[in-house]
Amino acid sequence: MSHDPVARFRRFSRAVTSEIGALDDSFLGRGRPLGSARVLNAIGHGRTDITQLRDYLALDSGLMSRLLRGLEDEGLVQTRPDPRDGRRRILALTAAGLAEFAAYEHISNARAEALLARHSHPEALLAAMDLVASALGRDRIILAEVDPRSEEARFCLHQYYEELARRFEEGFDVKRSADPDAIDMIRPRGAFILAMSDGLPIGCVGLKGTTKGYAEIKRLWVAPSARGLGLAHRLMASVEIAARELDIARLRLDTNRALPEAIAMYRRTGWTEIDRFNDDPYPDFFFEKHL
Repeated sequence: MSHDPVARFRRFSRAVTSEIGALDDSFLGRGRPLGSARVLNAIGHGRTDITQLRDYLALDSGLMSRLLRGLEDEGLVQTRPDPRDGRRRILALTAAGLAEFAAYEHISNARAEALLARHSHPEALLAAMDLVASALGRDRIILAEVDPRSEEARFCLHQYYEELARRFEEGFDVKRSADPDAIDMIRPRGAFILAMSDGLPIGCVGLKGTTKGYAEIKRLWVAPSARGLGLAHRLMASVEIAARELDIARLRLDTNRALPEAIAMYRRTGWTEIDRFNDDPYPDFFFEKHL
C-alpha cells in the first residue's frame, strides 16, 4: 500500500462511500437516495427549521428544496409556517414519514452493530471513527451552557475523572478533591459549558462561583478524539465570557503536574502563576487571571 497521505485519504474515502451506500439509488433498500434519507433522518431527530437544517447538512437552497419537494410528494414530510414567526417555515414528519424514519433507524443500527461485531477490536475502531468524525466536523462543534447535573455533563465529568485517575501518579478519587457543588456552577453563581459534536458531548468546562472574591475554573476536559482542534481554547474563552456576564472580575484555577499541556496553555493565554490558594490534595500549580 502506498504511504502517500493523499492516497491513504482517498482510499479511506472510497471505503466509507462504499460502506454507507452513497452511490446507491436506493439507500438501505428503502427506495430513495442517500440525500433524501439524510434529510428525513435529520427532521426525525428534531431539526425542523429549514434554514438550520440546510446549514446542518451543508446543502444549497436549491438542492434542499428539491429534496424536500420529493419527500413531500411521497407524503413523508409536511411544511408549514412557524407559529412564532410566520416568515419562517418548519418541517414535520407525517405518520408515513415517522414509519420510514423508524425503518431507517432500525436498519442503520443493525448495520452498525454488525460492522462492530466483525471487528476484533471494536473499541479501537470506534476510537478511530470518533477521531475522524471530530476532525471532519470541527466547524460544526457547538458550545452550549447546560445544567452540570444533566446526563451529557455527567458523561464528560465521568470521563474526566477516569482520565485523571490514569494520569495522576497517586490516582484520583473525586471524593478527596474539592469537588464543585453543582449549584455553584449554575447561574447566577456560575456556569457549565459543554462542547457538542452532532449531538455527542466531547468537552466541558465549569465556572464555580465562590464567596471569596473570585470564581474558579473547574473540570476543563476535551475528549481525546477532539484534541488538537483548538477546542480547549474555545471552552476557556467561552467560560471567560460567562464570567464577564456575571460581573466576575477575577478567576483562579489549579492543576496537576501530570497535565503539562494544560499548564502550557494557561501560561500562553494570560494566566499568572500564584501561591497555593486551597487545600485540595491533587494540584501542584495555581493560576489567576484578571478580566
